[in-house]
Amino acid sequence: MNNSTLNDRSAVSLWMQAIRPFSLTATLIPVIFGAMFTLAFYNGPVNWSLMILIALGTPFFQLSGNLLSEYFDFKHNVDRKDTFGSSRVLVDGLMQPKAVLMGGITSLLILLIFGIILTYYRGIDMLVIGLFGMLGSYFYSTLKYKALGDLHIFIFFGPLMIFGTFYALTGSYELVKEIAVVSIPIGFLVTAILHANNTRDIKHDGEANVKTFASVIGVNSSKLYYRFLLVGAYLAVGIFIAMKLLPIWSLLVLVSFPIAMKNLKLIGKADVENPKEIAMLDIMTAQLHMIFGLLLSISILIGYFVK
Repeated sequence: MNNSTLNDRSAVSLWMQAIRPFSLTATLIPVIFGAMFTLAFYNGPVNWSLMILIALGTPFFQLSGNLLSEYFDFKHNVDRKDTFGSSRVLVDGLMQPKAVLMGGITSLLILLIFGIILTYYRGIDMLVIGLFGMLGSYFYSTLKYKALGDLHIFIFFGPLMIFGTFYALTGSYELVKEIAVVSIPIGFLVTAILHANNTRDIKHDGEANVKTFASVIGVNSSKLYYRFLLVGAYLAVGIFIAMKLLPIWSLLVLVSFPIAMKNLKLIGKADVENPKEIAMLDIMTAQLHMIFGLLLSISILIGYFVK
């Protein structure tokens, strides 16, 4: 990209590239699912007006994580000219590292404001849940470098975010065990997004002396693990239907299975020396996560009205 083109880019355009808005489904899907679960399975009082605050505030978990990860990956030489994983605003010199870091910190502060407002309605427990999430966003890169990124993403963008939505709406711990279980399919698929990214980047992460779970287990085991996450999400739904934790309508997620099949076929092409083969698999997995999550949420809504 030449200098004249760079100079023509607006600040809004650059920030949109940096925050990667397509990734926001990773937070919106757990929120939607948590809301539908609350509607269908909780019999106590629900403050649905707080859904506005939840929907506006929760994406800042993702925004802060994206920007801070962008900054720390650049500083640790994980993201370079020849790598794939970043938004490229730093490796291509489109923005200053300090601006991206401040953007991540500002997102955390905005998130804190929403958390304080929700704390007014739900008490100190709500603040603790929110602060735990904020710390997770800030230290995500550190955990990722120690091969703990997959576990972090599963917990924070699966059970924790779904329960956080439920608690913000109800102020109750009543269904916490059920939420921990039924959140597994969502958690599996959001983890698969990260794992697809890390499988592609095994070689480049190794050059930067970064240990992700994918680099620790190797490319062949990473292929198996990715397949386990995708197939496991569908099997889990079937098991939960049999256990009557989810309605029979949740078989609707099978509509998304052809998309999963394309991803399962593509992961077979993963090659440490040729990462371009699966360069888009993380985005394709994010699309599967979104469609699967929406179908699962719709199925719970149908089950609520059709009994």
